[in-house]
Amino acid sequence: MASDATARVEGDALHLAGTLDRAAAIALWPQLAALAGRLRRLDLNAVERVDSAGMALLAELSARMRSNGGATIAGAPVGLDELRAAYRLSPDLDFNASSAEH
Repeated sequence: MASDATARVEGDALHLAGTLDRAAAIALWPQLAALAGRLRRLDLNAVERVDSAGMALLAELSARMRSNGGATIAGAPVGLDELRAAYRLSPDLDFNASSAEH
């Protein structure tokens, strides 16, 4: 199944669009892994939906961005909040196992 997800870099921001699912993670990861070190912002405003594979992609991108000094995330597509809570991730998608909410 082909992915409708797209990625566009503007300065230090990565703009993602479409559905972030397994097909998107497979299609986008090779390109995004190489770029993650120079990114500071992740724009999800044009993302329609995220599943668990998409969340894994976002969490890995966010981790690489944090290791480089930044990880600002904008947007909350369908599925993001539920998956963030299920995996106990903080708003910047960092592992937050000792969260006061849980």
